[in-house]
Amino acid sequence: MAIKPNDGETFLREVDDELRRERLNQTVSRYGWWIVAGMVLVLAAIGGIFWYRSYQRDQAEARGESLLNALDSLESGNRNSATAQIDALAESGSPGYRAAALFARANAQVAANNVNGAVATLTAIAADETLEEPYRHAALVRQTQLEFDRLQPTQVVQRLSSLARPGQPFFGAAGEMVGVAQLRMNRPDLAGQLFARIGRDETVPPSIRTRAIQMAGSLGVNALPEPQVPPVPVQTGAPPAPRPPAAAPGGNAVQPAPSASQGNAQ
Repeated sequence: MAIKPNDGETFLREVDDELRRERLNQTVSRYGWWIVAGMVLVLAAIGGIFWYRSYQRDQAEARGESLLNALDSLESGNRNSATAQIDALAESGSPGYRAAALFARANAQVAANNVNGAVATLTAIAADETLEEPYRHAALVRQTQLEFDRLQPTQVVQRLSSLARPGQPFFGAAGEMVGVAQLRMNRPDLAGQLFARIGRDETVPPSIRTRAIQMAGSLGVNALPEPQVPPVPVQTGAPPAPRPPAAAPGGNAVQPAPSASQGNAQ
């Protein structure tokens, strides 16, 4: 009996499906354990990622709580308790908490009249390139404030000149010290202009701006913003037509008096 075309197509599909099942069985029998092991590893990696993120979050919360406790201990005068917590945070693998702990250590050293120790701590922060730039700049400004009186003016200018510029986060504090150093270098012209720029910069803290305006004024430089003069309106269009001469009591029009040039011409 002849096979119908439709029956032939059905037969070929069945053969093709059987071949695919056979290949799949061979693949599973040969690589099945490897496939299962790979899936287990993928699931374990995903689980490990979630666990590590949770662990990091818990560690960050613990460090934050420890830092707050250390600051509270410093405020209450219990430096011994605060020192242990600060030392632990200073060795932390988190750059942000490590920087915060080192700044707290420097403040505690200043409170204990250990200025040299505070300068050493701040110097270490400023030189630590693993910390973000704002932390290092803040440490450099604070370090210079602590040892300003024993530095040469040229050292202050050289150290802070890159920060004493408009747009820098510490423009006010750094610029104020650079301006005083320039006065000590007998450069009132440079100091006056710098104080004026500080006084006009609205991003600078008000207390520093007030001092800068006073210093600039004493040096003959106006640091106050210039008053805004409204623009003069400009008239457009043709000028208004001249009014006709008024009539005299007798009905005759009053002629305008001749100008000096007309009289001379006559």
